[in-house]
Amino acid sequence: MQQAIDYLLEKDSIFKHIIDTYGLPIIPKRPQGFETLVLLILEQQVSIDSARATFLKIKSEHTTFKPELLVELSDEEYRAFGVSRQKTAYIKALASAILNQEIDLDSLPQKSAEQVREELIKIKGIGNWTIDIYLMFCLQEPDLIPLGDIAVVNTLKELLDIKEKEQMELHTSDWSPYRSYATFLLWHYYLKKRKRTIVY
Repeated sequence: MQQAIDYLLEKDSIFKHIIDTYGLPIIPKRPQGFETLVLLILEQQVSIDSARATFLKIKSEHTTFKPELLVELSDEEYRAFGVSRQKTAYIKALASAILNQEIDLDSLPQKSAEQVREELIKIKGIGNWTIDIYLMFCLQEPDLIPLGDIAVVNTLKELLDIKEKEQMELHTSDWSPYRSYATFLLWHYYLKKRKRTIVY
C-alpha cells in the first residue's frame, strides 16, 4: 500500500490534501464468491448499511445461503426481506448462472480483470459498477476507478473541479497503475467529510 500512496502523492496534490486532512484509508476486503456478489447486487443504488441489513435478514433466515436455495425462494419471500422485484431477478439470474455452470466463480482469481469483466457482464443485473467493486474488494485489482460510483464522481468534481466523465477518465489515467488505491482515498475523503463510517 505504501508504494501506491507514495506514487499517488507524487502524481496529484489532492492526495496530500486528503491524507493531511483525514489520514490514510482502510483498504476494503471482502471474501470472493456468491455471497459477496449477492451483497453487491443489494448495494446497487442504495446505501451500504441498508443493503447489509437486508443481506443479514436473508442470512438469519437461511444460513446455508447457496445458489440452490436463493434460486428457489419465491418473489414474495424476497419481498418480505425488503428486496425489490428487479433485484430478486438479478439474484436469481446469478444463482442460475452458477447452477447451470455458465460461470465458475472459483476460476475468477486466475483470470485478468478484463476476462473477469467479460464473464460477469453476461449475467443480468451485474454491470460495470458491481464488477469494479468485486475486482477491487475481492480480487485486489490495483488499477480500477469506478466512474459509475456517485461518491467517486462527486469527490472528483469537488477536488478537481472536473465535471465531464471524459475529463475524469483522462485525468485519472495518470494515477495508473494504482487507481484502485486512488479510489479508496477518494471514498475515504467523501465519507470522513460527511462524518460517515462504513464497514465494508
